[in-house]
Amino acid sequence: MQLSPLQRRRIDSFKRNRRGYWSLWIFLILFGLSLVAELIANDKPLLISHGQQLYWPLVQEYTEADFGGDFALPVDYRDPFIQELITESGGWTVWPLIRFSYSTINYDLEQPAPSPPTATNWLGTDDQGRDVLARVIYGFRISVLFALALTLASSVIGVCAGAVQGYYGGRIDLFFQRFIEIWSGLPVLFLLIILASLVQPGFWWLLGIMLLFSWMSLVDVVRAEFLRGRNLEYVRAARALGLSDTRIMYRHVLPNAMIATLTFMPFVFNSAIVTLTALDFLGFGLPPGSPSLGELVSQGKENLHAPWLGLTAFISLSVMLTLLIFIGEAVRDAFDPRKV
Repeated sequence: MQLSPLQRRRIDSFKRNRRGYWSLWIFLILFGLSLVAELIANDKPLLISHGQQLYWPLVQEYTEADFGGDFALPVDYRDPFIQELITESGGWTVWPLIRFSYSTINYDLEQPAPSPPTATNWLGTDDQGRDVLARVIYGFRISVLFALALTLASSVIGVCAGAVQGYYGGRIDLFFQRFIEIWSGLPVLFLLIILASLVQPGFWWLLGIMLLFSWMSLVDVVRAEFLRGRNLEYVRAARALGLSDTRIMYRHVLPNAMIATLTFMPFVFNSAIVTLTALDFLGFGLPPGSPSLGELVSQGKENLHAPWLGLTAFISLSVMLTLLIFIGEAVRDAFDPRKV
């Protein structure tokens, strides 16, 4: 696919913003690592050699009997008995870098939970004995995937709503604006808390609830672009040639409106992460036990004698949101016609 001269200038403008450019690479590396979190932090080995046979615990479930045990029960690979069975057969085990998953409880702590950072738990454990670093890695992935899904879905709805308002105008625009004014005036966070307390919270259910309100952030921008663009000469010429409204909106007006939309999307992404963290902090977010940065913030508040919990949550959120803000600023400058 060949890029137009304008697209090349925008990419070059983005690269010239060194802060945003390197923030994008750092964020992509962190997100990429979180996508393979099971290979980095897991209570299951990556590979086991036992009895001249290879086992892949991440891909297939095994029982103790497969390794010479007496019972056909799921294997606890951290159990010294299982490790001894593997060693006695002349086998070996390849472990991930962190031998804990987000829900793994370390029962061999030298101090009561929450325990401070050690060589085993690099960032310590939370008040339930779970490894903090593993929960941060998995929580980072959930936060980014949730924000990405919410941003894409809300952008599609917001762009469509703004396009219809701006292109047709008149009563459609009038009634739609009054609806948005009423809908946007509702206390969103309180409504999210009420709705989340009525049902068992989950990833998709929470995504649907937040989508009810997040789509409005892009409507005004797209509406303004369509109001300006519908009376331009090339749009009137296309209408005179008999092109349908849908075709005119999609091919002739929407590309110009997408410029303003793309500059706002990183900030919508950022807002989605903050809202999810706030709900998790208040206990109305993801199901209990899920790896969540908001839940880690809550644990830091409840365990002031364990400062590593609050510091880890603060640093994780600060780095993530700062990178996203820098990326958003670079995207905004890249699409600014005064700087291209």
